[in-house]
Amino acid sequence: MTAHTRHLTARTPVQQAAMLVGSVFLLVGILGFIPGVTTSYSAMEFASHESGAKLFGIFQISILHNLVHLAFGVAGLALARTASGAYSYLLGGGAIYLVLWIYGLAVSHGSDANFVPLNTADDWLHFVLGIAMIGLALLLGRRPSRTDDR
Repeated sequence: MTAHTRHLTARTPVQQAAMLVGSVFLLVGILGFIPGVTTSYSAMEFASHESGAKLFGIFQISILHNLVHLAFGVAGLALARTASGAYSYLLGGGAIYLVLWIYGLAVSHGSDANFVPLNTADDWLHFVLGIAMIGLALLLGRRPSRTDDR
């Protein structure tokens, strides 16, 4: 046994929430590349409203959409390392998803401006994600001071 012991600090609830949300985004990003889980996989485009692929047969996706989910997942896991990073991820990410919800409602699903792509199911999922992420940030912790950071 060595004289050095590693002291592991327990994660705060906001960090645990950010890790969970980040993990789910990472999983969704991976699932988007799996035929069968993604229907009409061969109709997947890089970035276009014409992408015919749908995750679980419901949510219209593209390669870009999947890559965004993967990046959002990695960001969540990385920012969950500190309480302030986790708080910022949930609050900022929730705001981004609310903007995506408004964008999805404002842009015609058949328009070239719908490059992600988004369908009605995506739009309302983005609304729920935005509210849930902001709610988690606000419910699970105030913005910690730098001395509270873990």
